[in-house]
Amino acid sequence: LKKTTGEALAVNEMHEKNTRTIKNFGIWLRYNSRTGTHNMYKEYRDLTLVGAVGRMYSEMASRHRARQTTIQIIRTAVVPAAQCRRINTTQFHNSKIRFPLIRRLPRAPTKALKTTYKAVRPTTFLH
Repeated sequence: LKKTTGEALAVNEMHEKNTRTIKNFGIWLRYNSRTGTHNMYKEYRDLTLVGAVGRMYSEMASRHRARQTTIQIIRTAVVPAAQCRRINTTQFHNSKIRFPLIRRLPRAPTKALKTTYKAVRPTTFLH
């Protein structure tokens, strides 16, 4: 039996074994655009494969105007950090990466001290 004459009998959602660690997912896909059929490889960092596929569908809809029905996922794989190709994925592989917290507003310690308007502007930086 050829693959082209086959039929999808069931669609099942795959559940991850460990959803607490972030992984690099590689997705090979084919999609139909207004001009023709294109093959693509995309990488995403996500906790689950289902989340990475969802991000792929939304990115394909926004960047390439591809409908969900025209996208065919050929293969998915968990890609090790050393084999990642895309810059958007590899920029987060630094172990010393920092995300500074900017504009931190102090909260009132009690509800009685909470007001809508203050006489003094808040300090939004750390001392």
